[in-house]
Amino acid sequence: MTANGTGGAARLPSRAEQVEGWRAPGQDAGWLNPIRERFLLRLLVRKELRVRYRGSALGMLWSYVKPAVQFIVFYIALGVFLQLSRDTPAYAVYLFSGIVVVNLFGEVFGNATRSITGNQALVSKIYLPSELFPWASMIVALVHFLPQLAVLVVGALLFGWLPSVTAAIAFLLGIVILVVFTMGLGMITAALNAAFRDVENFVDLIVMVATWLSPVLYRISMVEEAIGGTVWWWLYQLNPLTIVVELFHVAFWRYGPDVVDAVAADPSLAGPGEPFGLWWAGLLIAVVTFVVGTVVFERSKRRFAQEL
Repeated sequence: MTANGTGGAARLPSRAEQVEGWRAPGQDAGWLNPIRERFLLRLLVRKELRVRYRGSALGMLWSYVKPAVQFIVFYIALGVFLQLSRDTPAYAVYLFSGIVVVNLFGEVFGNATRSITGNQALVSKIYLPSELFPWASMIVALVHFLPQLAVLVVGALLFGWLPSVTAAIAFLLGIVILVVFTMGLGMITAALNAAFRDVENFVDLIVMVATWLSPVLYRISMVEEAIGGTVWWWLYQLNPLTIVVELFHVAFWRYGPDVVDAVAADPSLAGPGEPFGLWWAGLLIAVVTFVVGTVVFERSKRRFAQEL
């Protein structure tokens, strides 16, 4: 008698059953790894959050402190000293709408770039799908983004803003474009940074420059006055960060009661896609960047252990 109580030989699992229920160790699903290995992804996210705030007195409060300091400095320097707030109603909401965008861009981009080198022990000693590391970094950045978003919503409400379908669509479009675009860039730089550590320093410079090359601190109409009608004006408008910042302005600032009647629509929002501007171009650029980043990362990940 066999263990199953029958007189015949024990039945081995069929090939279909093996494929459906089991996966061989080290089997790689490529860009689908973050979806298939959700349990491991959750563990990495928890690890990143615990390590980030280990020994910290403020912990998650740093998610409020950094943007608050940025806002105060920029508001005083630009809004008060340079008097940009004079011609921009609800300038505080306008400014903070852009700050939360560049902060999310900077954290996703920087964390993804350092995700492989920062997990050197895991990458070089045990098998884990390499795609999980930049994706875990992105999720951690989104966790830190939520407190800033809550502050933005409260601030906008204090200025009379009310939620609407237009605001919800603009916000969702902005988040999707930003995350997809930044993850594409992050996977490219993560692969390059494993071989050349100088890459992360270039990323820090890009994040710093991005704050000034998108309409975070100033109105985009000022850019049109300076370079309108040139190729640089079109390149500026096609910058995905410009598109995302403008979408956040639509979501939280543009249709406030003190704004909609007092300020003309920004030129980037006055085209056929109004009130969402060049969202289609931003989404297309983001998807192409993500595909390129995925291909570069997939072709490079087999060398990570040796390069680290």
